[in-house]
Amino acid sequence: MTDSAKTGLHRDLKERHIRLIGLGTCIGVGLFLGSSAAIKLAGPAVMLAYLIAGLFIYVVMRALGEMCVHNPVAGSFSRYAHDYLGPMAGFISGWNYWFLWIVTCLAEVTAVAIYMGLWFPEVAPWIWAISSLLLMVAINLLSVKTFGEFEFWFSLIKVITIVGLIIAGLGMILFGLGHGGQPIGISNLWAHGGFMPNGVLGVLMAFQMVTFAYGGIEIIGLTAGEAKNPRVTIPQAIRSVPWRILLFYVGAIFVILSIYPWNADGQGSPFVSTFEALGIKSAAGLINFVVITAALSSCNGGIYSTGRMLLNLTDQHQAPRFFGKTTPQGVPRRALMLSLLIMFIGVLLNYLAPAKVFIWLTAVAATGNITTWILILLAQIRFRRTVSQEQLAAGGFPMPGWPLTSYAALTFMLLVLGIMAYVEDTRLGVIAGALWLLYLAAVYWTVYRKKAVMLSQSVQ
Repeated sequence: MTDSAKTGLHRDLKERHIRLIGLGTCIGVGLFLGSSAAIKLAGPAVMLAYLIAGLFIYVVMRALGEMCVHNPVAGSFSRYAHDYLGPMAGFISGWNYWFLWIVTCLAEVTAVAIYMGLWFPEVAPWIWAISSLLLMVAINLLSVKTFGEFEFWFSLIKVITIVGLIIAGLGMILFGLGHGGQPIGISNLWAHGGFMPNGVLGVLMAFQMVTFAYGGIEIIGLTAGEAKNPRVTIPQAIRSVPWRILLFYVGAIFVILSIYPWNADGQGSPFVSTFEALGIKSAAGLINFVVITAALSSCNGGIYSTGRMLLNLTDQHQAPRFFGKTTPQGVPRRALMLSLLIMFIGVLLNYLAPAKVFIWLTAVAATGNITTWILILLAQIRFRRTVSQEQLAAGGFPMPGWPLTSYAALTFMLLVLGIMAYVEDTRLGVIAGALWLLYLAAVYWTVYRKKAVMLSQSVQ
């Protein structure tokens, strides 16, 4: 019996769905709004930060893809951590990722409320937050195919926006479009303190923010249990990661920094400034719409992730079996409703609790994202010791440059955590994240360890 048949999931995600899901998750609010903070830290050299971090994220995705092709299951990296690192690692990986997306979805619906407030200031923010949350859950409750279709179109909007910015921006740089026919050129990349105005340290400081921008890309692995042909579609989606990074991150930032000096006064999204320079007077409204779409897209993918991860945890006997049921349409309804309940409470607390509490939770989630990538790499390193070369060759998607690439990516992730611990603004997040992981380990040790021992003995 296949994993999908056992869990009740349906393999209804097509190749185009998975390609755009993977693309959409790595193009979010972090690029449209958060890129300005990274630019201030590194200047034009922020492109190097995006490129270097993107390279190591690609290594993480290749590590995940290697295991997905070998064993395409819905639990993905939590299942692999369970199988290759032990039950406690699977427990920590799964519940950490579930919590990560709970907090991220809360942040995204809060962003939706803020940006809808620019158009409808008379409407209370919590109404927009609750409405968008209910809408995304409703989409996920219908079927995985419905989720895939919505995510496809959400992602397409973001892609079209960035491609439009790059094309129009190149028109300004090369032909003076919107600039009186006078080409702007690319001198802004070095004319204001040099290409690396804040030195190597500035690039290192930017790594933490740049890395967060790629958060969510690992959702490609979670789709393995519902992809029509995972051994073909997952590798295809992962192979497209490098050109996505080059085009959508490095390309967009290159255009923006060529048009505007990196140290120019300005707040908000650099995308708004660029479109306004092209004579698009409604640029703020356009980007507002795209940011709302990006937030809804991230929330949509996050709700999908929480449901599949909780379903996987029940299959590993690391969550109550009650949440392991699926509908005839292959939807883990009970798991999704638990996530909705927690998020619903979280939305209310977000508007009642002090702002710092929510900032701390977000910092914990950010640390959790890097922890997920580290566990993927560790699982893949152990996985390599359990399979033969013949089995890897049969899968047709082995990690390039093994073992150097895996260990290099692992070192980079630890470096980013070290930078976060060094920087005062993010240090508390690392400490809180470490305490959260210790808490999960304690829960496993006191509640689920005996079950894991009993299960292993029954298998033997």
